[in-house]
Amino acid sequence: MSFLKTTSLLLATAVAFPVFAGDASEIPEKKQTKAGLYLTSLTASEMLQDESVLLLDVRSRPEAAFVGMPQRVDVHIPLMVMSEGVQYDPDKKTYKLEPNAGFEFDFLDFAEAHELADDAPIVIMCRSGSRSAKAADLLYDLGYTNVYSVVDGFEGDVAKNGPDKGHRVVNGWKNAGLEWSYEIDLEHAYLASGD
Repeated sequence: MSFLKTTSLLLATAVAFPVFAGDASEIPEKKQTKAGLYLTSLTASEMLQDESVLLLDVRSRPEAAFVGMPQRVDVHIPLMVMSEGVQYDPDKKTYKLEPNAGFEFDFLDFAEAHELADDAPIVIMCRSGSRSAKAADLLYDLGYTNVYSVVDGFEGDVAKNGPDKGHRVVNGWKNAGLEWSYEIDLEHAYLASGD
């Protein structure tokens, strides 16, 4: 049976089990979701061949602007944002992000404008799979039942050993050679209230 037929069967019967290339029990706890629906970037790209499947990018604006976005993205709503008084986090060696207070409202506005059903398939992507899991849980709590988290995200996981140690070269959308661009179309640009 082809992947698309399998996906259609899954969606038609609303069976909640992981769609994951590998053993889902090996997914780190911080990447696990309430819905238990997981995809790798490769399986996500196959599922996204169906235009009725929504791709939600939850990375920050700087990530989208400077790292790029999947060509197939439907909507960009950051889960985390940089505040005006952005602070440096010496432990993480980066700038602090804070939760986007408008995330759920912005998603609900998008869903209403696009008449998105509660059981519509939604694929969620972040940098490496942790924020997408949190976003999937938020949408699940709002009543969306088919929320899939891309466990390797747009950039992928960090190499733990070898000459690429500390670099995001292990997996992910970009490393898989899937279509992406630095250009952000107006229809995909995140415009929060007041923008």
